[in-house]
Amino acid sequence: MPEIIETTVYRLEELSGDAKDKARAWYRDGAFDHDWHDAVYVDFESICAILGVTLRTNAVRLMGGGSRSEPCIYFRGFWSQGDGACFEGQYAHGRHAAAKIRQYAPMDTDLHEIADALQAIQRRNFYQLRADIRHRGRYTHEYCMEIAVERDSPTMQDMTRDADNIVAEALRELARWLYRQLERDYEYQISDECVDETIAAKAYTFTDAGRRFG
Repeated sequence: MPEIIETTVYRLEELSGDAKDKARAWYRDGAFDHDWHDAVYVDFESICAILGVTLRTNAVRLMGGGSRSEPCIYFRGFWSQGDGACFEGQYAHGRHAAAKIRQYAPMDTDLHEIADALQAIQRRNFYQLRADIRHRGRYTHEYCMEIAVERDSPTMQDMTRDADNIVAEALRELARWLYRQLERDYEYQISDECVDETIAAKAYTFTDAGRRFG
């Protein structure tokens, strides 16, 4: 004979402290099986466009049979030594990048310094510096980027002696900046405040022990 068993379910705010922690842990265990970092990537793409970095892309197949382009951005984190972020693409002078980045991110002095460094070295090389950026190896921090800098001079003039290092370090600093944004966004998304808001918005219910119901 079938039996009907009644279960009392609760919203998150109705649970005890321990049960709330279990409910939050359930959500966190499955919360990052999607592209949670999309907003950070979109912001980074806009910043790259200002600075003169054109990100390489890969075609990714969709379940419906089509495809979409995704930027070649890689990261791993956020707990181990050697974790970090890197990207692939090409760099050339971004016109008025120092002014534009201040308009885009007026409070971000790290980005301002990157733009200033690139603008200064480009000025000394008549804005002819270019760089090819590729990921090498199995790790994903900034030193996994192989950066080849050259000067596109119609008279075959060599780049200044410090140009290679300055451009490479600025691009690596950009990768460090990206990693910090990813880490900050991740920490926000797993915070109690953000988790509680998401659980409430999706109207999840739980048993009195904090076990997800339904």
